[in-house]
Amino acid sequence: MAEQILAEIGPDGGTQFPSAAHLCSWAVLVPGYNESAGKRKSARAKKGNKFLRSALTEAAQSVRGSKNYPGPLYRQTAGRKGKKRAAIVVAHAMLRIAYYLLTRKEMYVDLGEDYFDKQRQASIVRHSVRRLENLGFTVTISEAS
Repeated sequence: MAEQILAEIGPDGGTQFPSAAHLCSWAVLVPGYNESAGKRKSARAKKGNKFLRSALTEAAQSVRGSKNYPGPLYRQTAGRKGKKRAAIVVAHAMLRIAYYLLTRKEMYVDLGEDYFDKQRQASIVRHSVRRLENLGFTVTISEAS
């Protein structure tokens, strides 16, 4: 997979792209949304680097059962949007990760399988505290032991 990415974006690690969003757009791994006058039009994928896109979507489909960050991302998205859309979402995330690793010269640190659970928990806590404070209560949060 890494060889395919380097073969397509070049040995300089994608420095010709000013941001990860530009790289993902070049690889056509961005969501398509076309609306005019309140009517949704076709959101078919545009033409781009089909070799990189197909390699990344194939890799994305292979991580659906994994226990690192892309696995839960795939499963969560597939449950809401379908398997094909989930593959594109995970491929997009993988390409962004690759871009940042190559441009920043850093090692990959996985966010973990429970990343989305932690995010959801923090969101629920923030929302609940805000609602209680709006009702006039003073709230102090502490970890349960």
